[in-house]
Amino acid sequence: MKDLAAALGLALAIEGLLCAAFPQAMRRAMLEAAQTPMERMRLVGIASAVAGVVVVGAVRLLLG
Repeated sequence: MKDLAAALGLALAIEGLLCAAFPQAMRRAMLEAAQTPMERMRLVGIASAVAGVVVVGAVRLLLG
């Protein structure tokens, strides 16, 4: 549970930094995402989730 809370905090920090540093680019990205078909968003979300699990698993295996 501690790892989950740390990961959520890190995701929020990174998103906040991106919004602060590149507000115009973030706005464009959000507008583009809003216009993307639902099925593509779903596939990208699943792919991102799988990639995240693989990265976490690899880090835990390699760095213990």
